[in-house]
Amino acid sequence: MKNSRRNFLKNVAATSSLITMGGAGLGFSAKSYSRIIGANDRIIIGVMGTNGRGAGMAKNFALQKNTEVIYICDVDDNALIKGINAVKSVTGVTPKSEKDIRKVLNDKDIDAMYLAPPDHWHAPAAIMSCVAGKHVYVEKPLCHNPREGEMAVAAARKYKRVVQMGSQRRSWDILTQGINELKGGVIGNVYMAKTWYTNNRKSIGIGKVVTVPSGLDYDLWQGPAPRLPYKDNLIHYNWHWFWHWGTGEALNNGTHEIDVARWGLGIDYPSKVNSVGGRYQFKDDWETPDTQIITFECEKGASIVWEGRSCNGAFVEGLDRGVIFYGDNGSLHTGGNNYAIYDLKGKLVKEIKSNIVVDGRDTSSPNASLDGVHISNFLKCIREGGTPNADVEVGRKSTLWVQLGNIAQRVGYTLNIDQENGHIKDNNAMKLWGREYEPGWEITF
Repeated sequence: MKNSRRNFLKNVAATSSLITMGGAGLGFSAKSYSRIIGANDRIIIGVMGTNGRGAGMAKNFALQKNTEVIYICDVDDNALIKGINAVKSVTGVTPKSEKDIRKVLNDKDIDAMYLAPPDHWHAPAAIMSCVAGKHVYVEKPLCHNPREGEMAVAAARKYKRVVQMGSQRRSWDILTQGINELKGGVIGNVYMAKTWYTNNRKSIGIGKVVTVPSGLDYDLWQGPAPRLPYKDNLIHYNWHWFWHWGTGEALNNGTHEIDVARWGLGIDYPSKVNSVGGRYQFKDDWETPDTQIITFECEKGASIVWEGRSCNGAFVEGLDRGVIFYGDNGSLHTGGNNYAIYDLKGKLVKEIKSNIVVDGRDTSSPNASLDGVHISNFLKCIREGGTPNADVEVGRKSTLWVQLGNIAQRVGYTLNIDQENGHIKDNNAMKLWGREYEPGWEITF
């Protein structure tokens, strides 16, 4: 433990650069820290984004041993109340509240940030937090676009921060056992992974430009995204289906399954990516596909398929979401923290089940106790050093796969991928690699 404490001090001393976003500078040095992780290893947490999943995760963080949530940050008064009440319900203490993350990051007491804002905020907030000397647990997807993913990795490495993406399946014990069996050759050479997600989402209608509701700071909600008028069908969830702020079902949920598939196959980048689909179920403002099939071809002689159906909840193989690996000696099926192995004739050979129920369609948490395992891994890495199970580089690569699927969907043709860095070998498609920012909100570090 002495070594981890020494390393922490060394890392703090290295944090002396500046980030500028939204016209406000955040400068930190070793002298600016009035405290470090103490002898009891208490970790102080700030939370950003508590309208949905963030409130439950704030409570989960507050329940962890020697961990204290002292700040709730959200641009909406109602969401602030949700987050505050969630923490207070288990600690009896009311955390501080703030709408602007830049002000939260100025608090020298905070060791780490948990981030659950809309997708267009994920990477900018993570980078700002790293520069401010905070470790980061950021929900998937890691970033709104591939360029931001590269910047998030660079910031984490430069400022020597622990950055964990919310691919909580990487910390689930039985699933990990199944992946290890897979890599050990239990079904022979694995040549294909089939992944899927289904739901029964309703129409979002045609939005009208209206007055911003009281209590919501819409300018801060948009943050780094170029400004657009407020519409009545955007906040708080439907932003997922607009390219300007969201990333569609592929990243909203497909990131999880693709991460498991990539984990099992041990592949960094696909070689070819194609996507078909569209907005089929309703005629409304929804821009991203509600029905999508992304195919990935890999140089090692394997392929991955992701099927997303946002508005038709028919199960696949009896599950609302899942992954199946196919090998030359059988198949391995998983749909949560469990797995089953079948031979080539479909006969069950082995099944390992968890008694923990996983709700694949619960937008707040598939299971709080399993979320807690991933949180525990993050906190352990802060205290003791080491690389978290869903390190920022792991998160970048898994996020990139489904981003490539969306780019293929938008340009309308198959993408060829550079195996060295995951870039697209096409200048036209590479125009979607990054995005423009609202003036004064550019990411620099």
